Amino acid sequence: QVQLVESGGGSVQAGGTLKLSCAASTSPFSNCGLTWHRQAPGKERELVSDGTTVYPDSVKGRFTASQDKANNMLYLQMDSLKLEDTAVYYCAAECLEYYYNYRGRQTRPRQFWGRGTQVTVSS
Repeated sequence: QVQLVESGGGSVQAGGTLKLSCAASTSPFSNCGLTWHRQAPGKERELVSDGTTVYPDSVKGRFTASQDKANNMLYLQMDSLKLEDTAVYYCAAECLEYYYNYRGRQTRPRQFWGRGTQVTVSS
């Protein structure tokens, strides 16, 4: 059963720093990519990082993603935090599931989510 546990969230003043961690257990899948997403109040969930690259222009230069693949850990270093970074941050695993049908071995994507960790930035 896939389990994703985020930690490291909390309350911080603008300009502060937090480091999020995601401990991933992706068994029985062996082909998973770990990603960071966030959802701010009243907004849609957005991709923050694919584990290596951060995507929103608003966080480039401030957030850094890294992985410890040997230990199935994903990290998000967040520096110079801004009020607009306030959100629930989620770790997700995008996995490939193999199955068999009359055509032979097939694959289909499966996505799993952690429960999220709250990040609150105040002035």
